[in-house]
Amino acid sequence: MSILVKPIITEKATSDSELLNRYAFVVKKNANKVEIKKAVEATYGVSVEKVRTINVRPDRKVRYTKTGMVTGKTAAYKKAIVQVAEGEVIDLYSNL
Repeated sequence: MSILVKPIITEKATSDSELLNRYAFVVKKNANKVEIKKAVEATYGVSVEKVRTINVRPDRKVRYTKTGMVTGKTAAYKKAIVQVAEGEVIDLYSNL
């Protein structure tokens, strides 16, 4: 199974990819930086200079309804920001 779950396509991630050659991915929780680097290089055929990882905490919400208090939370995940070498590009939109 792949370490990379999916790319993150937000305004901030797109801006980073255009200006700074950084791409964001959702990765498996137990993946380390070396495994992420190897997976990106194998999948997209680029050379990775730096990998940064972030454990994103779950957001908790509470709603008060007629039937009582309803609590919920989003799933926690791990995010990796990968910086590729100068002049190389990852095309995330090619296989949509």
